[in-house]
Amino acid sequence: MADRIALVDDDQNILTSVALALESEGYDVDSYSDSEAALAGITRRKVDLAVLDIKMPRMDGIELLQKLRKQSQLPVIFLTSKDDELDEALGLGMGADDYITKPFSQRLLLARIRAVLRRASDNVMATTGPNIIRQGHLLMDPDRHLCSWKETEVKLTVTEFLILQALAARPGMVKNRDQLMDAAYGESIFLDDRTIDSHIKRLRRKMRAHDTEFDQIETLYGIGYKYKAN
Repeated sequence: MADRIALVDDDQNILTSVALALESEGYDVDSYSDSEAALAGITRRKVDLAVLDIKMPRMDGIELLQKLRKQSQLPVIFLTSKDDELDEALGLGMGADDYITKPFSQRLLLARIRAVLRRASDNVMATTGPNIIRQGHLLMDPDRHLCSWKETEVKLTVTEFLILQALAARPGMVKNRDQLMDAAYGESIFLDDRTIDSHIKRLRRKMRAHDTEFDQIETLYGIGYKYKAN
């Protein structure tokens, strides 16, 4: 069965051209020019990934993502304008898995979509090796995309899960940003440093929402991050 992608943008030219490109690659596409219609559609039927424009009338992409996150950890890629650095950081902070700056090539968008879907699939379908990670109060089960802290489930996006998994699998070992990018996005995808930093900030906020004393993810300025064993 083909993966279904929800494409949300109020620019009809983008909707039409991107939908055709995705369909030519074998994806099923639901196109929406309105965020409220998109929310209803995504809620009603199974969607594997959503591509959301940030600047939308009535309900912007960030508000739409907030509403979606109340229901699921659906993988999300944001489309942003070149001068929307604040929106990019906010979008990643809200739990988006990736973002692409307009104007963009369809080839780049397709590569990012394939990468996010592959990460989501690998995270769910892994069936070999000692997958469960236990580090003190932290439990991670990649087979079920389950993360818990002090026996309380913490809902993470695919990207957040893979970053935390890379850190917690080798406590005390420093991971630089490039290594974390490879773990979460694959070696063929290049992103700037602030993308990983935004995901780390979001991870910390989510963990501290369950435990205000959580401080296991340590920043080594100019080097990277490490997970402290507890």
